[in-house]
Amino acid sequence: MSDAVFTEKIILENLLYNYDFSKKVIPFLKKEYFHSKIDKIIFDEISQFYQKYTSSPSKDAILIQMNKRKDLNETEYKECIRYIELFKQNEEQNIQWVVDESEKFCKDKAIYNAIMESIQIIDGKSNDKTEGSIPSILSDALSVCFDTHIGHDYMEDSDDRYEFYHRVEKKIAFDLSFMNEVTRGGTPAKTLNVVMAGTGVGKSMFLCHHAANCLAQNLNVLYITCEMAEERIAERIDANLLDIKMEDLKLLTKETYDSKIENLRKTVMGKLIIKEYPTATANANHFRALLEELKLKKRFTPDIIFVDYLNICASSRLKQGNVGSYFYVKAIAEELRGLAVENNIPLFTATQTNRTGFSNSDVSLEDTSESFGLPQTADFMFALISTEELEDLKQILVKQLKNRYNDAAVNKKFILNLDRSKMKFSDSETKHQNIVDSGQRDFDHGSKIVQSLTEEWVF
Repeated sequence: MSDAVFTEKIILENLLYNYDFSKKVIPFLKKEYFHSKIDKIIFDEISQFYQKYTSSPSKDAILIQMNKRKDLNETEYKECIRYIELFKQNEEQNIQWVVDESEKFCKDKAIYNAIMESIQIIDGKSNDKTEGSIPSILSDALSVCFDTHIGHDYMEDSDDRYEFYHRVEKKIAFDLSFMNEVTRGGTPAKTLNVVMAGTGVGKSMFLCHHAANCLAQNLNVLYITCEMAEERIAERIDANLLDIKMEDLKLLTKETYDSKIENLRKTVMGKLIIKEYPTATANANHFRALLEELKLKKRFTPDIIFVDYLNICASSRLKQGNVGSYFYVKAIAEELRGLAVENNIPLFTATQTNRTGFSNSDVSLEDTSESFGLPQTADFMFALISTEELEDLKQILVKQLKNRYNDAAVNKKFILNLDRSKMKFSDSETKHQNIVDSGQRDFDHGSKIVQSLTEEWVF
């Protein structure tokens, strides 16, 4: 008997006689992993019984079910009965060893099946898949593993919990003091972070600024744009990192530009990939496929993703027009957050204010464009607010709208400096904060113009 056949027999035996084993591995086993038709039939019966009754069937129960099947000929029926009769309980078997061997069996079978399916696709024998789907098929097979964790035991796992309390969480920091303060040091992995602003206020500018900041931290950055061309995004990041006004970039000679990029290359170890998709056509599945392609072709795995911007993405689950904007935009937000969780990274995106919010100098969650389902899904959401007075001062107001990292009532509003010519945000001096609210220090108000703004924004 070969090792594979021996393993299959051990798996089927333990599915019958060992409930602890069954509940750990049945969610990960598939009928196509088994070699012979007989093994597949027996597993199918055990699996159906378990799904229905949440327990392992007895040998007699399986024999009765076999007798009811209409898809077996006489020879196959007798072979199934003979094989089941050979099963016996082995109480001396190490359960963890069986689980480990079963996981190895599933991994090997998944890879083998993926290779065979890929060959079928290459030979043109697949009716519904193209060669472009091969990387995803192989990736799924390579990622097969047993997740045997079944939850946190409050009493038994107190040591783990204490360690968690004192563990330093990995975060990606901003280069803006107040942003770090309100997020307790930056954004953690598996989160959806949303910038909200009116048209032309600075949504994409903030995303480009933070992407440049992350690149300067030697992080790998993926910037997905559904609005502007790839070159336009790169131009904004050039202005930010090279500290050159947008209009002056075109005046640089090729030698000067190359020299500046070369100097940047010496200090920046991370990579920035900018990918453009047509408006309202790309969804989380397209982004997922892009991540796989970048991993295979460029060996590039991002530390953070920017999607510019959420409302002009598509949903992978819902079709626009069949549902209202609330459900559609909420679905996109959930899918993007799911992408962040899958890849264990933070994801930044943006949304527009509605018509009311566009002319409002004190934006709130109710001003979110199209769907209130977006702020329900986001982990961190803040608004960028601009007025003529702030424009004159080259400043912009930031207002926290939702914050799962910290108390949103503390430093709810604050000022940042904004140099639009260089696509760059920077800290405003304390004396220029000019905002007083229930959670912020009482700053020196400064000029009469700023004093009037303070009175307008106080709440």
